[in-house]
Amino acid sequence: MLFAVHMTVNLPPDLAPDVRATILTAEKDYAQRLQHGGEWLHLWRCTGQYANLSVFDVADNDRLNEILWGLPLFPYMDITVTPLSQHPSALH
Repeated sequence: MLFAVHMTVNLPPDLAPDVRATILTAEKDYAQRLQHGGEWLHLWRCTGQYANLSVFDVADNDRLNEILWGLPLFPYMDITVTPLSQHPSALH
């Protein structure tokens, strides 16, 4: 199942620098593992925002939920999920 996921990060300004660095490193490692595994197909930065637009290809809703809740930045995110389906006018 394909999903478009918009994630906006809202880190607290008073977050300790060492905690911030640890979370960001863990987030990068987690995202790259999922990309290498084929579930996180696309990861695009939203220009001018601390946000991204991602496309996931997962078995079901539960797997996507598991992935999103596993994000180290999850407690600091606003997330919008949109299920995707084939468009009849698409070339591919």
